[in-house]
Amino acid sequence: MAETNDQILIQRTLQGDQNAFAQLVEKYKQPAFGIAYQITANREDAEEIAMDAFVKAYQALNTFKFESKFSTWLYRIVYNTAISKKRKKKLEFVAMDEHFTENYSEDDFTEGLQKLDNTEMIELIQRVMKSLPGEDAALMDLFYHQQLSIEEISHITSLSVSNVKVKLHRIRKRIFAAIQLLLKPSTLII
Repeated sequence: MAETNDQILIQRTLQGDQNAFAQLVEKYKQPAFGIAYQITANREDAEEIAMDAFVKAYQALNTFKFESKFSTWLYRIVYNTAISKKRKKKLEFVAMDEHFTENYSEDDFTEGLQKLDNTEMIELIQRVMKSLPGEDAALMDLFYHQQLSIEEISHITSLSVSNVKVKLHRIRKRIFAAIQLLLKPSTLII
């Protein structure tokens, strides 16, 4: 139903109805901002990226072929715009060493989390998610928050399906390791 509604709004936009595109913007502005924010971790940059992405989408709307959902096409524009802006700013993120992720199993993770109440667990997971590099945070957001399929994420990010699966698996392992480190009383993480 949503795809049909999007198709109607796109057709109306292509016929000159700017209000139709405004409806698309209203519908997708929050997810677009969310993707941009996950990558940049900067509210102003994310707002600018989302706006730029909508302008690019509007200008290229006549090239949209309806081979995918409009949201997938738009999110790819947002993702690419955010990555380009990030590269221009030359932001560097320090990734967690791979040897940390090899030393923790999901059982260790589960055991540590069972010691926490729900509020502590949510705060801990949010803390770790904020420390993820932007591209990793965006992948997690697309998969878990936006609930997009691996194939849709592949299309948005230009990564292969298997690469998306591997990246999500590695990100989860790093999250498990980071949470496990935070759960150790003798470890101080700033």
